[in-house]
Order: sequence, then C-alpha cells, then structure tokens
Amino acid sequence: MSQSQKTRTTVDIYGQQYSIIGSESTSHIRLVASIVDDKMREISGKNPTLDINKLAVLTAVNVVHEYIKLKEENEELVKQLEKVLNEKD
Repeated sequence: MSQSQKTRTTVDIYGQQYSIIGSESTSHIRLVASIVDDKMREISGKNPTLDINKLAVLTAVNVVHEYIKLKEENEELVKQLEKVLNEKD
C-alpha cells in the first residue's frame, strides 16, 4: 500500500497524544484509541499506583485476553453453524 493511501490520525490515549498512520478510516482509528483509553482508565481506577508502563502492559494483556475469548467464541459459533448447515443436506 502506498503512503498516499494511508491516513494520519491524532488521538488521545490516557492523556497522551499519538499520531497513528494506517489504512483504516479515521473513525475506526478513533474507536480503537477510545477503547484503549477506556481500558487503561478502567485498570488504573482499580490499581491507581501503577506506573504508565505497567498500566500499558496490563491493558495489552487484558485486551488480548478479550480478543482470544471472542475468537474462540467465534470459532465455536462457526462450527455450530457448519453442523446445522450439514444437517440440512
């Protein structure tokens, strides 16, 4: 993908500004940043003494955990759908 097809979006995550360059829409990038910001604030609220580095790592661990759980649920639903579709044949 060429540089001209990428967009630059400035977002605020946990009080810091980041310039993100990517092929996704600005609204998508802002949504992702908002979710990361919300998760960091949630974790910080439960653990106010965490430094920013530990907070960032715990946020990443939590988000990846949620991703894996959703991926597993999706795979199970696909298997169930395939089973139903095969039973129809």
